[in-house]
Amino acid sequence: MKAFLVGLVFLAAVLFLAALGILLYPLLGILAWGLKIAVILFLIIFAIWLLGKFIIFIWGYLAKK
Repeated sequence: MKAFLVGLVFLAAVLFLAALGILLYPLLGILAWGLKIAVILFLIIFAIWLLGKFIIFIWGYLAKK
């Protein structure tokens, strides 16, 4: 009887976690979309900063000549 109750509790926990995962799937999609936007914005800002550093480096190099 003890093994039956342990198995029943385990199956109930698996069903609960599966249902929770199905309910949270849209939230995970929204979080993934937000992370994608954040990474794209970071890469754009990094590219602009790198371009500015390159222009300052070239400007300084040309000013010395």
